[in-house]
This record gives sequence, structure tokens and C-alpha cells, in this order.
Amino acid sequence: MANKKRNRTYLFYFFGIYFFILFFSSCANKAQGPTGGAKDTIPPQIIRSVPQNGALNFAKKQILVDFDENISVEKIAENVIISPPQRKPPDIKAVGKRLIVNLLDTLKPNTTYTIDFGNAIVDLNEKNPLKNYVFSFSTGNEIDSLKIAGTVLNAEDLNPISSIIVGIYDELSDSVFLQKPFLRIGRTDEEGDFSINNVKKNTYRIFALGDVNRDYYFQPGEGLAFTDSFIIPDFRKEEVQDTIWKDSITIDTIQTVIRTHFLPDDILLRYFKESKKRQYLVKYERKQPYMFTLYFNTSLAEMPQIKPLNFDWKGKHLVQKNNTNDTITYWLTDSICWEKDTLQIEMTYLKTDSLYQLTPTTDTLNIFMRKAISASKSKAKKSPIEALFKQDYKFSTNLTSTFEIYLPIQIRFDSPLANVDLSKIQLSEQKDSIFKPLPVQWHQVDSTQMFYAIDYKWEPQKTYKFEIDSAAFTSIYKQVNKKYSTTFKIRSLDEYASLKIVLAEYHPNAIIQLLDEKDKVLYTKAAQASGTVFEHLKPTSYYVRMFLDENGNGKWDTGDFSLHRQPEEVFYLPKKMTLIPNWEFEEVWDYKAVPLLKQKPKEIRKDASKQK
Repeated sequence: MANKKRNRTYLFYFFGIYFFILFFSSCANKAQGPTGGAKDTIPPQIIRSVPQNGALNFAKKQILVDFDENISVEKIAENVIISPPQRKPPDIKAVGKRLIVNLLDTLKPNTTYTIDFGNAIVDLNEKNPLKNYVFSFSTGNEIDSLKIAGTVLNAEDLNPISSIIVGIYDELSDSVFLQKPFLRIGRTDEEGDFSINNVKKNTYRIFALGDVNRDYYFQPGEGLAFTDSFIIPDFRKEEVQDTIWKDSITIDTIQTVIRTHFLPDDILLRYFKESKKRQYLVKYERKQPYMFTLYFNTSLAEMPQIKPLNFDWKGKHLVQKNNTNDTITYWLTDSICWEKDTLQIEMTYLKTDSLYQLTPTTDTLNIFMRKAISASKSKAKKSPIEALFKQDYKFSTNLTSTFEIYLPIQIRFDSPLANVDLSKIQLSEQKDSIFKPLPVQWHQVDSTQMFYAIDYKWEPQKTYKFEIDSAAFTSIYKQVNKKYSTTFKIRSLDEYASLKIVLAEYHPNAIIQLLDEKDKVLYTKAAQASGTVFEHLKPTSYYVRMFLDENGNGKWDTGDFSLHRQPEEVFYLPKKMTLIPNWEFEEVWDYKAVPLLKQKPKEIRKDASKQK
């Protein structure tokens, strides 16, 4: 009896301790909650397909691919590409673990078809993509197996361009690019790389195309790239070392295997858009009673002819063009015109027609004020126009307390300048405690009568004063300015750096540009045989670009397909130049030493198709 009692006591203690541990462990786990395990990072895996990948004599219209988990298909239009291109795109959908492709277009006999899914196939929950899955089949007795690969770069800045169609023709004339869809196609990825798969042994022309309307051949206005030579695909067998790892740091074995290397795999296409933009009127507006502006889509070949219908402006207006010649502002000098709520004009200009030819077009425009002038006349004794031109004549300058040694004084006006009294403008230099007058070299910068400059050879660390008396400037609307005065000091030469670029192989048409960290042009100079010097630079980081100005117009020019003219060549110094104050840097640049694909520094390299 004593043993039984003792056993019951032991059992009591055992279960008591068990439930005590269980209670406290469950309490402790309440705050933590279920962990759910490690996050799934593995893409869906293919189990089987009907037909098999690489099938021959395929004559059906449906392809089924089964996976090891539920899937979805994302951004089909952006990811999936079929070669040869289809007039009717297939119906592609995911049902559970199955991918279903229904082909809607007629299949050509004895042809190899390739469906490149890109990154469209992802698992349902974590969206892990099955990258670059390619399915091929043939409607004949054999499947073509050669491959052509390369890269598409933006011609002007060597940025890669994604989502560009690259295609081939076995017809070798240029005209086929304007008439027929591609024979086979591929699409560029984020790095600009492309691959055209399942190519037959033959001779081809190759093109890149920004295919806006998805018809797979070039139409004016679309971006393009082309080569000056034919492409003949081939292959070679290579011995390569294949490393098998036990884990992430331990090598198991190294095997020698034979692999097929397809050629060419280094085609470089320099993508551009022709300067032949469509020319048309975008909009017009009248921000102020005394002016109106016309906005065009591109630089005008000829100025429009304006015929006023309800007002007379002969000898009573000024015309202002912007630098790109696509924006024209008309300044009216007659107050009778200002009073009109709506200005009616007949405009004849050159407009691009459906055949991309410039054709004379005549439009009637009713240009009205945003706020009608007449509505407020009863509320004021004076005309609002009269009140408007009693305001001060406004202008701005580029002067700051610390001024750059290489800059002129720049003056910009809000409306065209009619008259300047130079006797009321004074520039002086501080010597000891006295400011001594200097000559004023006044000149007009452009044709707008709104931008002027004063040149002077500043001395470093000197202090200057710039003064403008009231009524020194008079606008075409009889407005006058208020008095203006400022003092500024020129930077010390010790605060600047200089950079000399020496071309290892001098080219007489070379133009060298310094860029900031956003790839924006800061300075441009024609290359010199002895070296191109950029002085008075702020001590910061710069990048260097060069283009070969073949036509000598001082700017980079795009290509022209009809003339079989490539865009002007562009090169990048493949490193960042970091300058320090009071230091002269010299860089010898062999711009042919580094392949074009590797020239542009990574810090400023970006997908050109995603740039705003």
C-alpha cells in the first residue's frame, strides 16, 4: 500500500510540473505569435509541358505548362514576346498551377516559333519570377537553334534602353524595314541586352525599333537603330570549367564541359530618334493683355504668317522667339489691342501631313484673356490697362554677394526694352575705402530685347559695386525701373580648380563636355590638339563626354535612316573626375581604349527608356 501511495505522489508531482511548464511556455509564446517559417524566395519550377519544349511538327493551337505551385502571369504585354511576331497576340493565362497559351494567329509551315516569357511567370504568393523562360516549337521537321545577341544603347548618352524591339530580316535592302514586319524578334532588358533565339543559318539585316504602334516595322517618328554590315549567325564549341559547390563556400568538384557559344553575341546598336518630328501647333495663350504666345511641337522650318482679323498691329508689335524656335511670343504696343477681350488672327504655317511632308495650313485662332478686361472697367475710374503700365519695369540680375570670376553681369527684363540710359548705370571697383568708376560695356545677348549683359575682366578677391538709377530703363510700354544697388566680391583663384583633357588620338571634330552628377552638360569646348583646358571650375566631381561633330555645327546630331546616316559618335571618360581647390588636373584620354559598352560610369548610367 505504501508503494502505491508513493507512486501516486510521484505521478502527482510529475503531472504538476508538466502542466506548470506547459502553462508558462504558452504564455511566453503569446507575444511572439507564429513565425510562419522562412520567406519563400524560390521561383516556380516547371514539372511538364504539352507539347514538350522543342517539339517538332506542332500543329495545334494550345500549349500547357504545369508548375510545382500556383502561379500568375504579370504584365504580359511588357514581358512576353513571340517570334516570328504575331498579328493576333496569343491568349495567355494562369489557372492554378497551370500556364495556358492559346495561339490565335495562323502558324507558318516549317517555321520555328519562340515564346520568351521574360519575367512574366511568378508564384502566386511571393511573386518570385521565373526569369527568362523560353518555350520553342517547330511546325516542321527541325528546329532552328542559332542565336544572335547584343546591346542597344541610346546614341546621345550611351544609356541602355529597355523594352525596345530588335529584329532581323533575310531580305537585305533598307526598304524592307519600311514595308514588312520583322522575320524574328527579341526585346531589350533593363541593361539594354537582347537575344534573338532559334535563328536559321542565313545572312541578315538587323534593326532596333521603338515600335509605338506594334506593327513590327519602321514608320517615321519612331526611334530606331541599324548597322552598316550584315549579320551571319554561327557557333563554336568551347571547353569551360564548371564548378560544383558543396555549400556557399566549399567547392565539391570542378568539371570540364563542352558548351556551345553562339555568335555574334556583341552586336552594338546605337538607338536614336530622327530630327524629323511632326510639326504642328500645340496651343496658344494670352497671359497678359499686351502679349500672346504660340507653342509648336518642334523647331519651325519657317515663321508663321499672322494676319490680324479684328485689330491692326502694323508697326505696333514685336516678335520674340525662344532658342529652340518652337515658342513665339508677340508683344503688342498698341493699347487699342490690349482692350480687346479676344484677338482674332488668321495664321498660315507649315504643318506635317500624314506622309510626313510639310504642307501650308491656315487656321483661325480666337485668343482670349484668361480674365476678361472689360468685366472690371465699371469698378475702376482708370482702365486696368492704364493701371497696369503704371507699375515698375521689373528686371533681375545674376549678381550674388560672392561672384564668379568668369561671369558677366546678366540682366533680364519682364518685357522688351525700348530704351536704356547708360549714364544712369554705374560699375565701380573698391580701392581702399573708395569706389572708383569703371567703363560699362553694355550689349544685347539675344534678339528678344529682354536679355542683356555687361562684360568686365574681374580681378580675384576684389569688391565691386553695381548701381542703376531710377528710370535708366524704359520698356516698350513706357514703364521705368526703380533704383537698384548691390555690392559683390569676386572669388579667390584659390577657390577654383582647372582641368586639362588631352586626347591620346586627337580628332579635329571632337567636342568635349563636362557633366555634373546628373549627366547634365555644364561646359562645352572644341577639342584642342595641345589639350582642352577648362578653367575656374568649382572644386567638385565632374564626368567627361565627347562627341565627334562631323558636320561642324557645334552640337550633337542624330541619325537619318533615309540617308543611311548614323548619329554622331559619343564617348565617355570611364571614371569620375574629383577636383580639389587651387589644383590643376591633367587627364590623357584614349577614348578608344575601353569598349563603348563599358565607358559610361555606373554612377550616371540609367535606363534611357525610363528617363523623364
